[in-house]
Order: sequence, then structure tokens, then C-alpha cells
Amino acid sequence: MLPGKLFFLLVVATLLALIGAWVVARSYRRSMQRLMKAPVAEAQAAGAPDRSPTPPTLARSALFPTLDDNNEAHRRLLFSFIGLTLVIALTRTLLTQFIADGPITLKTVATLGAAYAWPVLPVLAVIGRWSRPRFVGAMLGWLVLAILLLSWRTNENISFAQVVGWMLFDTGLPLIVVTALCLGGATRAVGPWLAPLFVVLSGSSQLGLDLLAAMIEAKSPFIAWLASWMGATTAFTLFAVLPWLIAWWPARALGRWLARGYRERQISELFYLFTAVWTIALVGPALGAIHDLGGWAIVCFAPLLWIPLGAMLMKRFAAQAMIGNPPTLLVLRVFQQDANAQAIFDRVIERWRLSGNTVLIAGTDVADRTIDAEDIFTFLDGRLAERFVSHASDIETRLQQFEFQPDVEGRYRINECYCHDNTWQQALDRLVGISDVALMDLRNFKAKNAGCIHELGVLASAQKIARVVILTNQATERDAAQAAVAGAPADRFVWLDEHDKAGLKPADILAALFPSATVPNAVPQPQ
Repeated sequence: MLPGKLFFLLVVATLLALIGAWVVARSYRRSMQRLMKAPVAEAQAAGAPDRSPTPPTLARSALFPTLDDNNEAHRRLLFSFIGLTLVIALTRTLLTQFIADGPITLKTVATLGAAYAWPVLPVLAVIGRWSRPRFVGAMLGWLVLAILLLSWRTNENISFAQVVGWMLFDTGLPLIVVTALCLGGATRAVGPWLAPLFVVLSGSSQLGLDLLAAMIEAKSPFIAWLASWMGATTAFTLFAVLPWLIAWWPARALGRWLARGYRERQISELFYLFTAVWTIALVGPALGAIHDLGGWAIVCFAPLLWIPLGAMLMKRFAAQAMIGNPPTLLVLRVFQQDANAQAIFDRVIERWRLSGNTVLIAGTDVADRTIDAEDIFTFLDGRLAERFVSHASDIETRLQQFEFQPDVEGRYRINECYCHDNTWQQALDRLVGISDVALMDLRNFKAKNAGCIHELGVLASAQKIARVVILTNQATERDAAQAAVAGAPADRFVWLDEHDKAGLKPADILAALFPSATVPNAVPQPQ
């Protein structure tokens, strides 16, 4: 009964986390929109004089990473996670064979290790921002290849049907859980962080129902009275839901612990997802071993011990490859162009994070791409308003909270300024002051977009920014945009035009962000 209960618990927690992620993301965007439009007191408005001390400009390095450095960092990231996956898969194979008293030969270990290495696909999918259909197709392809490999390598005592059933059990539940939680927009950003909380809450419901079953078996008169008073269905629901009132406190403490670990860089998003995927993958073997090992079935999770060691090695390799101080990228865009902004974050910013930091003014258009553990649990605690810049001094406080150190795998984080409608201009001035390069998406820009006109003017007059990459398309009113940057240094702005239906290539945009790179398809700036 215990394996079945745990299996059901995981399924229920996944469904609740999926629903919770959608609700939290939707509520988060609504709260952001409301707070951005909230009025600010007259003394705190953007027009108030700024008497706060100006912090020193961030130190610039004479060495700026190149596009080749970025490509090398991307390859190193992929190969590191692939290598760590293979080590964990081989360890799982040896452990499983030892527990089952199965043969431990080179052929057996290599074959099973290859089949068990499927968690590398979710990691590659998250790094590459794969769509759900692409990920499911890759997983199904892996499943077919694994079945064929195992059928070829196993002896005649194991039928093809047994191999198929075994692989479906091993990958079926993980595939559902990973596809639901670790891919997509809001679910990928929010779902994995909520899942442990719903495991705690769902577990409390299971304990409540176990208590009800025990009382029924003992023929408790209280249960008989309760069922006669409110009905059997209501009593059942009461025992399933009431434990949440108690379990909410440890679940909330767990969420705050995760947020604190993320804030202090003890947890990175990518390693958290990697650990979650492998934990899910090892649930099946642990459930299968409960019958023979009892509580000792927890040893099936021993391969997870490789993850801290892998993180330590990846951090060391990333530090050795670091060139000078990481550059900072400022991202600006035409608001209300959600699809364009999200695509830029998926295809360009995710790659840039291997070379340097990213700063921007927060907006609902990219909330699903920028929300992190600290944002989620700050919002759930009802403290999102505390993050907003209400007056000039708040800008410096917010900048001091920016995280400019890389996570253990070498990726830099995205830092946001949450601004009201009448404080964003001051925040922009400071963000430009700490940035080395800027990327501004002006596709579908119109001359009436006064905010973008102001941003262009600030970028044109900035003293230390090295390069500004402007994205345009046929709908962009270029004359107004180019007039706003008149007088800027001749080599500061690089204009990339989306001249056909194929759109702008992410590789071209990424190349344009590195001052030493040759920019393909660049449009000369008019003088």
C-alpha cells in the first residue's frame, strides 16, 4: 500500500503545483500592474530632488568577453550537465543491480546507464528553452531507443513486453511531472518552487485520511457521530483538508527557506531543477525497493550525492574561465509586446547570462521569464510592494540588492527594478550608469511611445555605455527613433532590421552585443 500512496501523493502534488503556478503567476502579474500604476506621494514622486549619495560606478575591466567566450561557456555548461548526468545514471545502475542482486558487467552497466540517463533531456530543454512538444518528442525518441537497446542487450528470459513495461514505469511518471512543471512559461518559473510545498500539504491530507481509516477500523463512536451529523462525504473531505491548517506553517517555512537559499546563492535555478528532475527519476526505484528494504529504500537516492560535488567542480571551472569583470546588459523594449519580449529572453538573454549580468525595469510582459524563488515567496508573503521604487533613495537601496555574482554553474542572474509610472525614469538613469551594453527592442515602435523616446535620448547621451543594439522591423517608425539619438557617438548604436518573415536570428543579436564581434546584417546608422 505504501508505494501506491506515495505514487498518488506525487501525482496530486504535481497537479496542485501546476494549478498553483498558474494562479500565482496570474496574480503576480496583476499585482505588478496595479502597483506600477499606484499613485506615489508628491514628496516621493519622480520630480522630487535626488539628494541620495551616488555610489561609485561599477568597476569596468579592460577585458570584455567575446562571442567565442560565450559559445565556449555554453558548450562547457552542456557538457558539464551531461557528464554529471552520466555519473549519476551509472551510480544508479550499480546501486540498483546490487539491491536486486543482478549481474554487474560492463555490458549491463553501460546498457542500463544509457537508459537511465534520460534526465539529461529536461536539463537540455530548460537551458535551450525547448517547447513542450519538442521535449515530449525528444523523450519519446529516447524511450524508443532505450527500449530497442535493452531488447537487443537483454537475454531471452526477458520479453520485449517486459522491457516496454519496465521503461514506461521508469519514465512514465517522471515524464508527466517534468513536462508539467519544468517546461513552459509560468509553470517552469513557478511550479518547481511550489511543488515541495504541495508535497507537504498533500502529505498532511494523506495522514488525515490514514487517521480516518484507523478510526473507522477501530469503530470509533466519534466517526459514527460525525458521519451521521454532516454526512460521510463531508467528513471525508474534512479529514483531507483540515490538516492543511497545520501543515501550512511548515510548508510556508520551507518556501521561505528556499527563497533565502536562492537569495544567498546557496541554490541556483538550474541546479534546483536538475536536482528535482533526478529526485523524481529516483522515486520509482525507491518505491520498488520498499518491499525488500523497507526504510532502507532511501539509499536509492544516494546518487544525488554527486550533485553537490558536481556543483563545486562546475563553479571552479566557471571561475577559471572568467575574463575580468562580467559586463552588464540593460534590456529595454516597447511594452505591450509580450511575444517579442519573451522570445528575446528565451533566445538571447538566456545565452547572454553565460557572459554577464542583465538589468531591466520590471514589467508584466516578461514576468514569467524573470520571476525567481525570492520573488515568488515575497509575493506570497504579501510584500511585493516593498520591492517598488517609490522615491529616489529607493533606487540605490534596490541596486545594492542586485546580485552580480554568478551561480555555481556560471550563469549570471537577471536583476530588476520595480518602478511606479512616475519613478521609472530616475531608475533608468541609474541602470544606464551601471551598464556596459544595451539591447532595445523597437519592433512595432511608434513615435507616440514617449517612454521609448526618452530611453533613446538617455542612451544617446550616456557617458560609459559601449554599445546599444536596436531591433527594428517594418512597423518601426525609424525616423522618430533615429531623431531621438541624434548627436550620439557614431559607433554607439547598431541597428538590426527584421527585414523578412524569418525574423531576427538570435545568433545575430547575440553577436551584436559583443563590441569585438562582427555584426551581420547591421543597418548603418544615418548621420
